[in-house]
Amino acid sequence: MSGNDNPYSNSFGQMSATASYGAAPEQAAGSYIKDTTTATFAKDVLEESRNQPVLVDFWAPWCGPCKQLTPMIEKVVNESQGRVKLVKMNIDDHPSIAGQLGIQSIPAVIAFVGGRPADGFMGAVPESQIREFIDRVAGPAGADQAAEIEAVLKEADELLASGDVNGAAQLYGAIMQADPENAKALAGMAECMIAANQHERAREALTDLPEDMAKDASVLAVLKKLEQIEEARKLGDPVALEHELARNPDDHEARVKLAKIRNVEGKRDEAADHLLYVMRKDRTFDDDGARRQLLQFFDVWGFKDPATVAARRKLSAMLFS
Repeated sequence: MSGNDNPYSNSFGQMSATASYGAAPEQAAGSYIKDTTTATFAKDVLEESRNQPVLVDFWAPWCGPCKQLTPMIEKVVNESQGRVKLVKMNIDDHPSIAGQLGIQSIPAVIAFVGGRPADGFMGAVPESQIREFIDRVAGPAGADQAAEIEAVLKEADELLASGDVNGAAQLYGAIMQADPENAKALAGMAECMIAANQHERAREALTDLPEDMAKDASVLAVLKKLEQIEEARKLGDPVALEHELARNPDDHEARVKLAKIRNVEGKRDEAADHLLYVMRKDRTFDDDGARRQLLQFFDVWGFKDPATVAARRKLSAMLFS
């Protein structure tokens, strides 16, 4: 997929990827680090640790190991991009907090989570050990972003389902800026293009993908949907098909055609009912083609779609009653 085929570029009508989420990736270095005092400790540490873990570095100007630890822990905290924050406390000027926590030697680093001490270490440990410590209190690097992406994907899906194509496209685009190989976001963006009647552009967006993305179920479902749309365009006038069925309700070929048209119109329940009617009347028609077509609809609609759930229930009652 070339840059010219970028599915969230500004050529997609008014749908631009202006949405953002989470911490700004270019936040100024040092914004995750501050000094605290006895008077501000509750706000800087206890309250702030309810938002993300806060590491408190207890140090003193005369402490040689403190001078070794400080640049390493500051570097790792800044690289964590907000997964944790670092608060430094000079115990010469503010000894009471360290005394309450039973700290007897420095440097000492205590991690606060949810307003309480959760973990800690003492001494000028190696940088690798600092990283392990942060992973332990904040979760592995990338875990927060992955959870956030899933939440944004869910919101985008809900917007698309409600008809807010622009809002959904902005969120899908924001996800793809953060994770260019997110197949679900790409599939969602292609769905937005389909909703905007940009079928050719949707197909282009799903062309020449890396193998893992090309095989993703969400991408395959959109490609099947595009095939169904293209097929439905060749099936004739739905009004004429309805007239034909009014004269002859058992014209199964006309009914299957109408089901395919209603599917691409978004009338999923009606599409399923047409196919179920054919199945009830003649399972041998087109070698059980109505059932096979219904299963193809399910693949595109998704397992949890209300139309899938309702039609599966009716199908099961028919097959096993």
